[in-house]
Amino acid sequence: MDRELALELVRVTEAAAVSSAQWMGRGKKNEADDAATSAMRGMFDSISMEGTVVIGEGEKDQAPMLYIGEELGNGNGPAVDIAVDPLEGTNIVAKGHNNAMAVIAAADRGALLHAPDMYMEKIAVGKKARGKISLDDPIEKTIDIVAEANNKRIHDLTVIVQERPRHEELVERIRAKGARVKLFGDGDVGASIATCLPHTGVDLFVGRGGAPEGVISAAAIKCLDGDMQARLVPKNDEEAQRCMGMGLEDPEQLLTLDDLVQSDDAIFAATGVTEGELLNGVKFLGGELTETDSIVMRAKTRTVRFIKANHQLDHKPNFVY
Repeated sequence: MDRELALELVRVTEAAAVSSAQWMGRGKKNEADDAATSAMRGMFDSISMEGTVVIGEGEKDQAPMLYIGEELGNGNGPAVDIAVDPLEGTNIVAKGHNNAMAVIAAADRGALLHAPDMYMEKIAVGKKARGKISLDDPIEKTIDIVAEANNKRIHDLTVIVQERPRHEELVERIRAKGARVKLFGDGDVGASIATCLPHTGVDLFVGRGGAPEGVISAAAIKCLDGDMQARLVPKNDEEAQRCMGMGLEDPEQLLTLDDLVQSDDAIFAATGVTEGELLNGVKFLGGELTETDSIVMRAKTRTVRFIKANHQLDHKPNFVY
């Protein structure tokens, strides 16, 4: 991979974000997702790469575009795995809430875990706690470890957890330990990345969420020199067989960051759709002027770029009143 590809992928997330942002607050999550997906797929045609979707909108017979196995790019350039979430937070956009993003991860061909659409247990931390965490540790021990690594008192530590009934016991244990809990609704890619960015104030991400989002998060965390562990949670024999089809002898084996992204190089790009802690949302400034806020990073160089762009877009609304 090269630096040009990193910057080109930002153009793709920008297109998806602008298209889906037109649906913000209109109560139509499917339409917002379709707009992001169509814009992202169209922009990929101009990218110099031989890309293959390994995490996308579904299997070939389930999604018209950005399906698993679809070839992307113009055929010139590096051969890469592509993981996409054209709109991370469809409900967020429909309701006008914060922290929706368009995201892409890329790595050398064969480097990204081909995670099926199932649940995954996850834990993520920033650079200071890298190499010190274990998904097998009880949460109370993990809090002690992360607090010491980050030079914080336990009652100053912030743990981010998705607000779901399945996490109620976990949240109570965190609170009983004395740490602070930050709950979020949707969008666990942004939540896990927050552990690696000091300005967010988030120290630890834990919980069960989507496996595809876990792999995308892992690419970003590798770029930021953080750490992550995961474990797939198949709910039946069919899902367990899918895990073994990925090459996992034990469907529930512990997956390290290097298992999730099996390369020293990876690229992560994201553009905010609605306002968030990581990125600002798309702003329609009047006339044809539109502003986007993006982040792009590369693991090989540890370069992180925040890109604010103004676009002169002669677009017609893709929604119907």
